[in-house]
Order: sequence, then C-alpha cells, then structure tokens
Amino acid sequence: MLDFGIAKLAESAFAKAAADGAGSMTLADTSLGSILGTVRYMSPEQARGAQVDKRTDVWSLGVVLYEMVTGHPPFTGETPGEVMTSILETEPPPLTSYITHIPAELQQIISKTLRKDREERYQSAHKLLEALQSLRRSMEFKTALEHSTKAPSWLRWTRSPTALVLVLLVAAFAVAFPFYWHRNRTPISIPEKSVAVLPFENFSDNKENSYFGAAVQDEVLANLAKIADLKVISRTSVMQYKSDAARNLREIGQALGVAHVVEGSVQRVANRVRVSAQLIDARTDAHLWAETYDRDVADVFAIQTEIAQAIANQLQAKLSPAEKSAIEERPTKDLAAYDLYLRACVLYWGAWSNGAYAEATFFEAASLLNQAITRDPEFFLAYCDLARTHSALYFTGKDHTPARLALADAAIASAARLRPDSGELHLLLAEHLYHAYLDYDRARAELALAQRTLPNNEAIFYWMALIDRRQGRWNESVRNFEKALELDPRQTSYLRNTAQIYELQRRFAEATALLDRVLKLLPQDPGADEYDKREVRVGRASIDLAWRADSRPLHVAIEAIVTENPAAATEFPYQWFNLALCEHDLVTANRALAAMKPGGLGSGSGERFPRAWFEGLAARARGDAAAARAAFESARVEAETTVREQPDYGPNFCVLGMIDAALGRNEAAIREGRRAVELLPVAKDSIAGATIMEYLGIIYAWTGEKTLAMDQVAATLQIPSDLSYGKLRLHPFWDPLRGDPRFEKLVASLAPRSTNK
Repeated sequence: MLDFGIAKLAESAFAKAAADGAGSMTLADTSLGSILGTVRYMSPEQARGAQVDKRTDVWSLGVVLYEMVTGHPPFTGETPGEVMTSILETEPPPLTSYITHIPAELQQIISKTLRKDREERYQSAHKLLEALQSLRRSMEFKTALEHSTKAPSWLRWTRSPTALVLVLLVAAFAVAFPFYWHRNRTPISIPEKSVAVLPFENFSDNKENSYFGAAVQDEVLANLAKIADLKVISRTSVMQYKSDAARNLREIGQALGVAHVVEGSVQRVANRVRVSAQLIDARTDAHLWAETYDRDVADVFAIQTEIAQAIANQLQAKLSPAEKSAIEERPTKDLAAYDLYLRACVLYWGAWSNGAYAEATFFEAASLLNQAITRDPEFFLAYCDLARTHSALYFTGKDHTPARLALADAAIASAARLRPDSGELHLLLAEHLYHAYLDYDRARAELALAQRTLPNNEAIFYWMALIDRRQGRWNESVRNFEKALELDPRQTSYLRNTAQIYELQRRFAEATALLDRVLKLLPQDPGADEYDKREVRVGRASIDLAWRADSRPLHVAIEAIVTENPAAATEFPYQWFNLALCEHDLVTANRALAAMKPGGLGSGSGERFPRAWFEGLAARARGDAAAARAAFESARVEAETTVREQPDYGPNFCVLGMIDAALGRNEAAIREGRRAVELLPVAKDSIAGATIMEYLGIIYAWTGEKTLAMDQVAATLQIPSDLSYGKLRLHPFWDPLRGDPRFEKLVASLAPRSTNK
C-alpha cells in the first residue's frame, strides 16, 4: 500500500509511533482457526459469526486506513479473544491520540468505516472511494495553497512532514483501493483432480434396501479416497445432496471445492443389482463418462471397483500398484455378512451422535458385528468396527473394565492377522491407543502410517487434532481440525471441537463467534440431527455463564428446548442441574434431577457421579442435612465399588474424593483427590487432567484447606481448563472460599472488562 515512492518518508514520519507501539506496525499473523480471517481486521458481524456482506470489507479497509495513518491498530488485546472483545465492545482511540493535527474529514471517514452497526457505515466500496477521493482533492488543494505567500495561518500545519505523509497516504489509499478490492475477490483455485461422490438414488422396490444403495456410494467414495493423486470429499459433506432433491451441480462443486461430481443410482431386485454412475464436470455440466452395470448381486464389489477405476482414468489420476490393489480388494465373500456389517455401522455411529452415548446401541452393534464375523471369519472391516465398539464402551466409562479392553484387543489382533499393513488397521490402532491406553505418542505414529495409504481420509486429521488437544498442543489441534474441514467442509463437528479449544483457553469471544457460525451451518450438515442443534444451543448459551457469570442465556435456552420437546430434558441434565445450583433455584434442580437417568452423569472428562450424588447436592441446597447425608452415603457405596473394579482410573478416585469431602471424611477425600491427579495428570491428558485439578481444588475447599484450595485454583487458571469466572463467582461448590481476599482477587482477575461489579 505504500509502494508509491513515499515509503522512506512514511518510515521517517512514523518511526517514533512504530517504536512506541511495541511492534504494532509489524504484520499480523493470521490466527489459527479464526472465524473468517485475521482477527484484528474482523468486523463485529464476523466476530459474532453473522452473515457478512460488502460492508464487512468496508470495515476491514477502515482498520487498514486507521493503521496507515496512526501506526497503531484500532482494536487491541493480548489474545485474539481480547481483540474480538475490543471489536465488539469498545471504540478506537481518536486519530488525535497519536497525531496532533488531523483533518476532521479524515477522522469522520475512518470513524464511519468502523461503526459497529453496518447500516451506519459506507454502504458500498464506491461510496468509500468517493469520500477518499474528495478528501484527497481537498488536501492537495490546501497543500498547494499553503505554498502561496498569502497562506492563512490555519494552513501552516501542512508544512510538517506528517501532514505531507497524510496527503500521500490518502492519495495512495484512494488509488490502490480498486486494486485491493479486486485482489480480494480473486476466486479460490479448485484442483482439477477433485471429486465428490453424491448420494446414489435408490430405485429398489423395497425401500428397506436404501442402506445397500448408500453402501455402494460409500465404497466408490472410499476407493477413490485411497488415491493420493485425487482430492475426494468426505461422505458426511455430500450426504445433504440427496438424490430426491434438485441438484445445481455448479453450486455443489463450488460449495465443496471440487471440479467434478459423481451421480448414480442403485436398484436391487432379488439376486440382481443394477448400478448406474456418471462423472460430470461441475463447472460446465459436461458429462464426461457414464456406465450402467446389470449383474448378479454377488458382483456388487467388482462393480464398485470398476466405477472407481473408470473415474480415476477419466481424471487422469496416477495410481500406484498398492493403490490399485487396495481398490480391487473385496471387503467380504459373504453378502449376508456384509448386510449385518452395514446395519451395525448405522447403529455404531448413531450411538455416538446420541448425547448419552447409547450403551444399548453399542451392544447391539457389537452383536451384529459378531454375527458377521461368524459368517465370514476373514471379514477385516467387521473386526475393525467390532474393536471400535468395544473401545467406545471402555472409553466412555460404560464398561471401563479389563474384560471389555481384552475384547477390543482381541478384535484388533484378528484384524492385524488379516491385513497387517493396511491404512485402516493403523487408523484403528491410533483410535484404540487414544481411547483405551491414553498413549498419544504411539497413536500419533500410527496415524502417520495410516496416512500413507489413506491420503483423503479426514479422520486422520481429526484424530491428530484430538491427540494434539489432549497433549496441550492447542494451535496444532486447530490446524488439524482445519485440514479435516477441507476434506469434509460440511462437517460442523470440527468447528465445534475448535470452539471447545477456545473455551478451554478462555477465548470466549472466539468460541461464541464459532458456535454462532455452527448454528447457521447445522441445517446444511447431513450428519447433524435435532440433538446436535440442541447441544450447540446449550453450549453456546453456556459460554455466557462461563465468560460473564450471566446465567440468563442458558436458562432461556434450556427452558425453550424443554418447552419445544419435553423429552429433550434427558439430553443435558448435568448442565441444567448445575445451572439451577448457580441460580439457587431448587425447583429447577428437582426438574433436572427428574430428567437424569440412573447411570449417573459427569462433565465429559471421564468422571461419572452416581445419581444419588446429585440428590445429595439438592438436599444440601434446601438445608436438609439428614437427606443429604443419606444420599451421599448411597452414592459412596456405588463409587467405592467402581474404584475397586477399576483401580487405575483417575476419574473414579476423583468422584469418590468429592463424595467423601461432602461426608466430612476429610483425610480420605484429600488422599483420593490427590490419587486421581497422580493417575491422570495434565501432562498425560490436558483436558481430563485439568478437570481433576479443579475437583481437587473443590475437595480442599470443602475440607477446610483454604490455602491449598486457592493454590489449586491459581494453578488451574494458569492452564486451559473449564474453570471460569462464572463457575468461581456463582457455583456453590466454591462458597467456602467466598470473602477471602485472595480468592476474590482470583475471581476478579477473570472478570471481562465490560463487567461492572
């Protein structure tokens, strides 16, 4: 922007300002995972995740102009979250804060570009350009007039180098503006060898065979995804483009970032199958290839292979011998086993999408997979998903026992016997090492091996991101979620996971903006259901409680959801109950208790408190000490049994320690809380370890160890964790520390700048 022969003059005029700004004139790095660009140039609507338009660019250009004139950014903060808060809540210092003599017109122009309400900004680039050009003419006239012998005194300030720089800056900006505007509208390049396999239409008379047609599409997609020379979009991002809906292929291609799409249909009648497929250039709607296969249903795997090979040939993709072999490999010789496998897959993934991680559904999936393996003992993929199912039951705490772990290990051993070098096996091993052993380094190594043969598998980047997060590699985690999103652009779970990172880092403005964006994208996410939408609504409202100690948004969100669908109350009783405690609302606490299932609840970090624990908390809140003690004693019996059965699982000791603290068993409570930290420290698991640290702080507070409690709070606040301003200020767990000057100072240190106490 300064390459108009004035760089040296600008350097001289602004040297001091740049020095005073402590590097404020340096280039700003693009914040990883930022919503729609570099944080310091975001408009308020971008920061909120709202729809953007041409007036958003007017704001960003206003930021650039402000920096050019003053040498300082208009909105500042030590973290991206603080910058976003500044953008949303504060006004930039006037230009005269940095340069004494500034034309009022220039201040007016910049102020208008930086109005929070976009309706008050320049409504188009042309209007801003007109204002800049008018100011340029005015300043050039005044400069010329100043050189005459009769120049009035009010123009003498223009003899200063700063004034000349301002004239030239405005001129340069006005001239460069159209080029800048054009540059920022250069279309993103789409790889030529890129393809999305859209859902195949089911022409079968028996609509229950729809999963069979979906499986054909899945296998074609999976085969293409094994080719490193292609970019292939993941299944979840294409599923919204159902075959029974009108398709605009050009728009689909642009939305998914691909040059080509595959359409097809499947018709299964008795023992015959008819599959049609066609490859289309999404940019021109030109049909590049089409074929119909009418064969015995037993040949369906060969059909899938032939379709993938034909598409690869049309796109001139280079296949290695290993890739060719992988595409030609049949999943099973037994179609009935394949049918059982497909039904199990639907159940398995459905169980994960259920907020309670449906235990019965996992068991049902395992049963179907065992039946498939009985029919075909060489069914590699069935062993893989059986291992995943056992591992999920172990990881979620539904059955965290050595017996369940042994079942998962046995299924993996069988899969390894069949295909020891396959990418699918290495991916499975990574997932299992993550879930069952918390061995993140070995899991990372397995993902690197998996990537060699699964170049388009977004799950590799997803699991890498999860590992990074557990190891406290927060920026790397965001980057890997972004890479997964490139291959699966309609999958909102990656954005939701990134928002969780921001919440743990207490970057609440960024988390808020990201979840607002997710709420807008969810209708386009084929993998999302009504539960997902409710979960995001509750999660979004929870940020206000954590960030500002404002419980109203969460209260309103939950009440609205329960009014819309009373059965949905069972999806978030943990959040609902804790909200009621924060608001000292005993009626709502009882409503949340009624929505709890018998199995117990936790924060999601592996701990599971018995239902009786929550009954005890409710009784204590209403002042019924006898009922509270009886409930806590009941909860202790259950928690102690769990510890005996799973003696090496840190979260179990954490639960027992909390219950003992509530019962006044102080020495035992502290011992158990410390044991939990020893078993699962932050160094081993950044998320669950931080949660256990928080619980240990509560145990110290309840047992009268106030100094240790505040030490623990201070330590937990030094790392990313769920411990927040809202929790410390409102939750009764921390009541024993209230009034202590050190505790109140810790709480105040977390207060957002806009909070008036």
